[in-house]
Amino acid sequence: MSNIAGKAYAMNVVTPIRWYMVWINRLIFKIALSRPSTLKGLITLSLIHYARWVIIPKDGFPHLHPSQPKENLHYSYMLFFSNFNGSWDQYVDSFTFAIPSGLDLFWKWNIRYPKSVPLTPFHDYIKYNQIYTAHYYSAYPMAASNDVKSAKIVKKVLIDFKSASIEKNPDEFLIDYNNLLNELQLEFGEMRPTPIVSLSADAVKQRYLQSQSHHYI
Repeated sequence: MSNIAGKAYAMNVVTPIRWYMVWINRLIFKIALSRPSTLKGLITLSLIHYARWVIIPKDGFPHLHPSQPKENLHYSYMLFFSNFNGSWDQYVDSFTFAIPSGLDLFWKWNIRYPKSVPLTPFHDYIKYNQIYTAHYYSAYPMAASNDVKSAKIVKKVLIDFKSASIEKNPDEFLIDYNNLLNELQLEFGEMRPTPIVSLSADAVKQRYLQSQSHHYI
């Protein structure tokens, strides 16, 4: 069980939705995709790598072997999965403040959805329906989304600096180089787990252990 990979956290939430209301959610998703401005608050959150909602029909779960029994489900399900940087609480709260009406619209038809505000019932709802990640791979675990954006800026600036420095003498180069470092100092991140993610990892472990203890009681 590992929801943490370096600076990143993987969230998977599966919530039941009445099958006869699925078409409404599909229509809402389609409108949101065609009008990105409806998700502007979400798009501007720099801690998010990505976020996606998917509808799984009640007869749409995969069967990997003929011996696997067929489910007799009363509901379809909505899968929300996302990767982000920071703690669980920080992410969920940021989501709530960024697009509260959007969350209520997306999850409105889901069973026992309490609305995104107040925060405590919404936190409880997400925790109850979250599926903890058994394996989480990240090619660049120590790079947050902002680190990637900064790296692109640094790369472009260095390429331009190299081209502009070919004909300069050592003294001119040193002056320009020091100016370059001053210009880019806010773009240099630390390639190690941040304290807030470490705290998040501990919190995930505690929630998982608590869920297991409740399971065996």
